Amino acid sequence: MASNSPAPEGIDVQEQPTAGAWGEWNPTEDSARPPRGKHRVLKQRGGLARSSTVLGVGVIAAVGAGGIATAQDRPQVAISLPSLPSLPESLGGTDQDSADGEATTGDAGAARSAEQARTGIIPQQANRRSDAGELLRSRILQQAESQQEAAAAQERAEAERVAQEAAAQQARDARAAKEAAEKAAAEAAEKAAAEEARQAQAAKEAAEAKAKAESAARSAGSFFLPTSAYTLTSHYGDSGSMWSSGHHTGLDFAAPTGTPVKAVGAGKITSAGWSGAYGYRIVLELPDGTEIWYCHLSSMSVTGGSVAGGDTIGRVGATGNVTGPHLHLEVRRGGVTVDPLSWLTARGLNV
Repeated sequence: MASNSPAPEGIDVQEQPTAGAWGEWNPTEDSARPPRGKHRVLKQRGGLARSSTVLGVGVIAAVGAGGIATAQDRPQVAISLPSLPSLPESLGGTDQDSADGEATTGDAGAARSAEQARTGIIPQQANRRSDAGELLRSRILQQAESQQEAAAAQERAEAERVAQEAAAQQARDARAAKEAAEKAAAEAAEKAAAEEARQAQAAKEAAEAKAKAESAARSAGSFFLPTSAYTLTSHYGDSGSMWSSGHHTGLDFAAPTGTPVKAVGAGKITSAGWSGAYGYRIVLELPDGTEIWYCHLSSMSVTGGSVAGGDTIGRVGATGNVTGPHLHLEVRRGGVTVDPLSWLTARGLNV
């Protein structure tokens, strides 16, 4: 390419060659002659010489000339642009371009291609950009949805975990309460059984003590009341037509039929059976010879042999000459009756 810039001072530039096909100037041996005149070369003064600037410029010029010469030797390359369809109206095209695109070529197509090349927008690029944007938007939405689903799943998992922990705690509490109730029931049952055993043992010991006391009292000659739950109705010596002798010879203990009749002291049964107006009668003889008559009995438990004081020998009844169930008790010494109340009281019995 020809240069219009002025030549450097001190250089005589001869006629320049004609520009080639690409406008480069390739210096040759004839065109590049050595400059005329004398040149002064300055000595270096504390640095590079001034002639180094000239040398650098020459080197740059030589390299540039070699590059231009090389580019001139290369063959020319044809550059063609494809014809593109008309742009839509929204991208800069017109209805007229769309109508004439199929029928005309040449300058109009070249102009559209140039305009599209200038703006840098073509339909395919626009479509690709639109698809890329839509794809990016879709990916963002999918990512957001995935994050929401993950958060919801995490919340559900946390809620399930909390519910499971609560259920497990409730189960543990229920099990602990059940165990505590069972333990309390077992302790209560154990205490009740121990108390029952203690009471049974106490009752047994009391019975044994009573039996021992009774046995000791019998061996010592103790005396007992002939019956219980009674009421004294007739005393010894009462007079009246009810008794054949004109007066009452015994002591009457009114009590319900079937009430036990006991031996007033240790002795032996000498008689048991029916005795006329006395009804069923049992005669108990004590060691000192005193006879105790039990009359009007409903039944007789012992009819012979030795008995201890307090033993049941019969039951209250209303047999013989009576007006109601009662025990007629007589005390006889040497065949003569004595007052039963005085005799029992004398032996420490509270009649």
